Amino acid sequence: MILFAYFILYFLLVFVVRSLLLWQRTGVNPLTFNKKDDAHGYNGKIYTFISFLELMVVGVYAFKIEWYKYLLSFWYLENEVLFKIGWVFLILSLIVVWFSQTQMANSWRIGIDEKNKTELVTSGMFSISRNPIFLGIMIANIGLFLVIPDAFTLLIISLSVISINTQIRLEEDFLKQEFGNEYLKYRKKVRRWL
Repeated sequence: MILFAYFILYFLLVFVVRSLLLWQRTGVNPLTFNKKDDAHGYNGKIYTFISFLELMVVGVYAFKIEWYKYLLSFWYLENEVLFKIGWVFLILSLIVVWFSQTQMANSWRIGIDEKNKTELVTSGMFSISRNPIFLGIMIANIGLFLVIPDAFTLLIISLSVISINTQIRLEEDFLKQEFGNEYLKYRKKVRRWL
């Protein structure tokens, strides 16, 4: 039950609250995934699927534990040490994502915003990683796997690795086009992940 409450809180804080705050300050909808059948729009559909899958897995674990066996549990990874490490990762993820979003301020978006001009953020968490929000999301996915190691949480990690790396490359192309040499200099100084 605690894990389910955590995921609802995580989703509310990093997506709903952040989106409402940005919209209130700027009038801009930060959700920028389009409905087209291009890579950006397709990736938005994958993100939605991953979110639904996470909610389903955590919901089964919280409310229908008798169904958990159908998620193909890796029982040999179920131990207290990995469970605690998983929770540390989940909490660390929320901190990393929240502070990274705070540092992006009005430039934060979910996806690529081609309509509204933003600033290139290179300080704070972004001086350590070019993608600290994605890094935080990956930390959460690994944490979830350590807390409930099963085939579906492993699938979530796998889909996230592919989808996030695709999104990063789409965003890099956009940022190069949008900010030119400023972005290229930043890219030489700061690594993609760490």
